[in-house]
Amino acid sequence: MSAESDPVRHLYAHIPFCHRICPYCGFYKHAHGSTSMPGFVAAMLRELDLRLESTALRPRTIYFGGGTPTALSETHLETLLYGMRERLDYSDLQEFTVEVNPRTLPASKAQMMRSLGVTRASLGVQAWDAETLKTLGRDHSPDEARETFAVLRAAGFPSVSLDLMFSIPGQSNEAWEASLHETLRLQPDHISTYNLNYEEDTEFIERLRRGQYAENQDRDATHFHRAAELLGAAGFEHYEISNHAQPGFRSQHNEAYWFGADYLGIGPSAVGTVGLKRTQNVSDTAAYMEQVEKGLLPIGSEESLTEEERRTERFGLELRTARGLAADQVRVASQKMLQILQRDGLLVVADGFVRLTPEGKALADSIAVALLD
Repeated sequence: MSAESDPVRHLYAHIPFCHRICPYCGFYKHAHGSTSMPGFVAAMLRELDLRLESTALRPRTIYFGGGTPTALSETHLETLLYGMRERLDYSDLQEFTVEVNPRTLPASKAQMMRSLGVTRASLGVQAWDAETLKTLGRDHSPDEARETFAVLRAAGFPSVSLDLMFSIPGQSNEAWEASLHETLRLQPDHISTYNLNYEEDTEFIERLRRGQYAENQDRDATHFHRAAELLGAAGFEHYEISNHAQPGFRSQHNEAYWFGADYLGIGPSAVGTVGLKRTQNVSDTAAYMEQVEKGLLPIGSEESLTEEERRTERFGLELRTARGLAADQVRVASQKMLQILQRDGLLVVADGFVRLTPEGKALADSIAVALLD
């Protein structure tokens, strides 16, 4: 791949550390433990060096996810951000997102992030009432989330997003609506609303299996539609099933995923896809650091995708977006099903795209399966 013709435009960095492990989260994460933070930051930058030896990278978007990126101390996060800026050409950079948890962002850290090129903060609020936060195992209070939002605004981030979750055990329709109203009161630029999923290897799925929790599709749909209604009335574009943005504030990094762009991933457990090759780093921070220190790429697994596998992935992701799925991606064998779904008011076909209706959005995954032959 030549730097002049085909640079990769998107970079994901995974920071696995959390002060507290939330019982619903299925991402690779852990407490700091005995991990050397200077050693971890050095390993991240060393991996980036190793990646740049074989892959041209001139990012349009960078995304720090976790875990909790802001669990890194101000000094260590500054070292990582500065080191990346030294190594990468930022001339085309349009968006740099860092996920933020309340209680991990004093004003000085926010100002440092902004000064080193971070343009977008995604604040993991999840809920605005103490009882729901307790169920989720979150270690912040509603007031601390409001304070962190104010810190981000004061630091001058061009875009601030708030993350919410719905269909949480014990969460009433009234509590969900109150969370939406409180979020709108703060006037963020972007809002993500995620239906709680019961992920493998989490405490929540064990509670589900024991019968302590129960899935409820009617509750899921009620919360989903109420969010779309309230946020739409407030001027937010429902541009993807779980994402709402004021005009001009969509997540460019996530759109790159949904529309099949190449991206690199660095950090423990990070995934990257370039062309038809997908790699995932080892999901073990100590092993990750050890391999990188030896000058080895810390790859835990890799696979060569087929064109059909890539098509299948993009099919489901693009159908979730406001732009929709190119109609010519629906094969002849699925045309009858397409007509049935259109007749039932779950999708429309217009301007060469298949787009879900509000009713269809709540059933996006099932519709994608039905249309794939």
